[in-house]
Amino acid sequence: MYCSLLAAMTTTAASTENLFRSLLGPEAVRAATSADAICDQQPQLLVEPANELQLASALRFANDLGLAVIPRGGATKPDWGNPPARAEVILSTKRLDKILEHVWADMTVSVEAGCTVATLQSALAQHGQRLAIDVLAPKSATVGGILSTNDSGVLRLRFGSLRDLVIGVTIALPDGTLASSGGKVVKNVAGYDLPKLVTGAFGTLGVITRAVFRLHPLPSEACTISCLAGDAADAQRIVLAVQDSKLAHSALQVRFVEGAPPQVDVLFEATARGITAQTATLKSLVGVETIESDPPVWRARQELLLVARERAQSSAVAKLSFLPTQLGAVADSITRTAQANQLRATFVAQAFGLATVLLEGASSNLLSALATLRAAREGNSGALVLQHRPDAMPWLDAWGTPGDSLPLMKAIKSQLDPKNTLNPGRFLGGI
Repeated sequence: MYCSLLAAMTTTAASTENLFRSLLGPEAVRAATSADAICDQQPQLLVEPANELQLASALRFANDLGLAVIPRGGATKPDWGNPPARAEVILSTKRLDKILEHVWADMTVSVEAGCTVATLQSALAQHGQRLAIDVLAPKSATVGGILSTNDSGVLRLRFGSLRDLVIGVTIALPDGTLASSGGKVVKNVAGYDLPKLVTGAFGTLGVITRAVFRLHPLPSEACTISCLAGDAADAQRIVLAVQDSKLAHSALQVRFVEGAPPQVDVLFEATARGITAQTATLKSLVGVETIESDPPVWRARQELLLVARERAQSSAVAKLSFLPTQLGAVADSITRTAQANQLRATFVAQAFGLATVLLEGASSNLLSALATLRAAREGNSGALVLQHRPDAMPWLDAWGTPGDSLPLMKAIKSQLDPKNTLNPGRFLGGI
């Protein structure tokens, strides 16, 4: 069928939409609408293959037609990264939503890329297990989407990032190959550690169709204790004291809200007796007032992005990376820069050296503040990555100055996606 479709492409005037319908079936193809637009790019079609073989065929077809393909899972992070240079076809994994195999005795799970994180966690919980991540919008975010953006959340402190938790993937390459590494092999790609390579690659190398993860037990109990710090320097002192102690905490963050002292949140997951002991040790260690907080405090990062999307034309969100010992200095820098540019700043910092910052105000002032913060971070072995910007804000690359690894990244891109079919221009260095 594929060869006959290629022949039809060159000998008839049939539309691209009809060609995809012939390949996938009429229920799998529709014209894209304005709701499917990515930044300022309006795709022509949205295709939803029923399985990974169909997905690979659709990707190959688009590649042969010279169409730019935008992989899409739950569409929870459409504004992350740079706008695509082109966007003709949205390739949705929505119908690839099955949990393929949960080997609970080995604490592993194989799952299709379109399965939502909430659905996966619910199924794992029936056996007292979980994928130890805390992602944005778990009811909508898909396995493929969180891997592509490397969104693992606050539990990364104890359990590692997604690169530490994923042990196998299958991806569809633009030439139609289904390539696997780890887990059950369809075809190996010699020389590449695919799970680590595609995690955080923003779908620029291949489309993830399934993944295998290692799991962890669900905790017996969980408790969040918030420490009321005096200022940013005091918050850093508390964070470093907790990190240097023998406390068995699962997450550690600092919330900064304009006009209020920072709060350091510590998550304990253990038995009730263990939590009581850990809490007592924490209180004696930090030497400040503590309160027990509700679980929603761990949604602070997500709340910043929700606010930004509600106030889309007057806000920007950026992710800053820094050394944990720089937390106080980074917090002061954010506050000073916001005040100098007449902006409101709200941010949450993780103990492992990442901060999500919401800036609100005039778009021209946002540009100035973001440029200042990026220069400061890049001058101190850090980075600033844009996750949301107003349409009216003058251009600022989402990723900043590429590092020494860019030539290698471009070489891998040219080998796996030589026609630049997948997400062209969205990733670092215009990849």
